[in-house]
Amino acid sequence: MKNMAWRDFFALAISIGVVGLGLGATMPLTALVLDRRGIGTDVIGLVTATSALGILAAAPFVSRWVGRFGPRVCMMGAVLAAAISTALMEASTSLPLWVLLRLVFGAAMGVLFTIGEAWVNRLAPGNSRGRVVAMYTTSFTLFQLVGPALVAAFESKVALPFAACGALFLLALPGLALIANTEHGHEDDAHVAWQAVLPRMPMIVLGAAFFALFDTVALSLFPLYAMRHGIATELALLSATVILVGDTALQFAFGWLADHVGRARVHTGCGIAVCLLLPLLPFAAGTPWLWWTLLLMLGASAGAIYMLALVACGERFHGQSLVAASAVVNASWGITSSGGPLVTGVLMQTVGINALPAVLWVGAALFVASAWWEHRQGFNDEEIK
Repeated sequence: MKNMAWRDFFALAISIGVVGLGLGATMPLTALVLDRRGIGTDVIGLVTATSALGILAAAPFVSRWVGRFGPRVCMMGAVLAAAISTALMEASTSLPLWVLLRLVFGAAMGVLFTIGEAWVNRLAPGNSRGRVVAMYTTSFTLFQLVGPALVAAFESKVALPFAACGALFLLALPGLALIANTEHGHEDDAHVAWQAVLPRMPMIVLGAAFFALFDTVALSLFPLYAMRHGIATELALLSATVILVGDTALQFAFGWLADHVGRARVHTGCGIAVCLLLPLLPFAAGTPWLWWTLLLMLGASAGAIYMLALVACGERFHGQSLVAASAVVNASWGITSSGGPLVTGVLMQTVGINALPAVLWVGAALFVASAWWEHRQGFNDEEIK
């Protein structure tokens, strides 16, 4: 890690963390305001899903934009788009306009995540990639955790809450301006289509898809699942936070382990751990110490699956191929996070409340199966750059 450009890394990590802060504040604020207007949860879910569709819509174009304008300009443009689209929600109560603004917002998030994940992989030395990417993802999650608390603190006290949330994103601009824009002009500058990299990343795609499902279901449906198992409302709401704490707290440990024993081993182990832990959820609800311990372990293992998927991108791809691979990861996230909670909610309603861990188990099992398939196919991260 000695030869790493630490100034660029910290500027990038703090900037993307500030984006996480804005994201963590904007999402609950949107739901809260719509709920106070008497809008049903189905419409609120639709407005929320629009952001995920925006991520998906932007994914095919990010590599081309980076090749033309460079990563820093693209990220700064995306920050401005996120700030403006959020602030404009203050100017109208029209639902169609809000849907359009959330679509623009989601596209901006897709650009930021795709370029940020590719850039941190370019900065990271190969022998410490796990730890570096873990620090990056931890920064984002920590800031995102603060977002809802920030809304609770200022939503009723600030005259223009959406404008204030929009202004939060602008705080990312100074950090982005500090990063050396040396990645533009790489020898692999030609645009790379997502179709060219997709066959080389089945485990990466399914890992990202699983965590997108896990993350969105945990935030939207897990409190309901806990309440249906007899857990008090206040503690049920805390359950989602505990999962995120587990995700945040142990990422560096998993990154360190991946650097020392191999990313593929740790990655697969996390998937197996999730498959073993999820069936215990219905039995743990009546035992508080077991419930909270299980949630922490689930959050940590599931979060590591996504973090190590980003590490695998850096191992396998470089230049514009890395940008294209990061775009595929975010497209996978967009698809799963927009449709996953809807499917899970329907199954919980029709089959039973324990459909939630069952759906998540299927997602984790598919990830483990892809890891086994890659192993059988002899995938070698050092050979497929």
